[in-house]
Amino acid sequence: MAARAADPAARVGTFESAWRESPGPVAGAESVRVLVLSGYGLNCEAETAAGFRMTGARADIVHTGAVLESGAAGLAGVHVLAFVGGFSFGDHIASGRVLANRMRYRLGDALARFVDDGGLVLGICNGFQTIVKLGLLPALDRSAGEGLAAQEVSIVDNDRVGYHDGWVRLAIDPDSPCVFTRGASGAVLEVPSRHGEGKIVAPPHVRARIEAAKLVPLRFVDDGGAPTQAWPANPNGSEGGWAAMCDASGRVFGVMPHPEAFLYPENHPDFTTWKHTGGAPQVGDGLGILANGVRAALQARPPRA
Repeated sequence: MAARAADPAARVGTFESAWRESPGPVAGAESVRVLVLSGYGLNCEAETAAGFRMTGARADIVHTGAVLESGAAGLAGVHVLAFVGGFSFGDHIASGRVLANRMRYRLGDALARFVDDGGLVLGICNGFQTIVKLGLLPALDRSAGEGLAAQEVSIVDNDRVGYHDGWVRLAIDPDSPCVFTRGASGAVLEVPSRHGEGKIVAPPHVRARIEAAKLVPLRFVDDGGAPTQAWPANPNGSEGGWAAMCDASGRVFGVMPHPEAFLYPENHPDFTTWKHTGGAPQVGDGLGILANGVRAALQARPPRA
């Protein structure tokens, strides 16, 4: 099991959820279709699909190659497109770069249309790296009807070079437009983080615009709840504690840590303590991210068939 980023002695006892409502089944979720990409070295499709199915949504795992072959037709009837974690194309050149290039040149116009038509996009870890390099995030100056935006930010090697696996604490910005992080309780969200290239970098003027628009829904925080760049609470050194990003619509969301890896209370290193104090949750808190996405999909205009 991954090591804790913070002192476990400081937070023992009853679980405190990051969400006002307990994550779980979402009313009407059976009408939501989630397309979970797989293949080419991706390896988190099973748990991502399982999480969406726990909300009641229909989640289909489809090889990325098949989606590229199908073109726009492969996105017909899809409400949420999930780019999962893993090591696409072995992280050669840079994490997510090869996959992003393939998707831009074979599916770029269809992806742009998917977002314009109300579709949601979730990118986790390698998926976040991919959608940043695709231009889906932050897409600051893109207007509806245009193709994908140019790449404006990147995700590069951690300050402390090498792969790091550990639980982290994330503060949720309630003022962000991100639909995946709505309904925050004010408590931190704890999930595993496991990557070697997770530092979000951007030119100063781009960074300033992202901050001003509240497009950073999650930040790595220390034991006191303050955003941090210090390792290991922040495993990659992203300035401002940036751990995630959304676009202005809030429907495109990328996150470096893994919410799909905390679907069950047993996943958490404090589970035994919670069990003995009677404070264990019914489901893992990471499920809240996926449940929020399903709720938002029910409210959004369905993608054009």
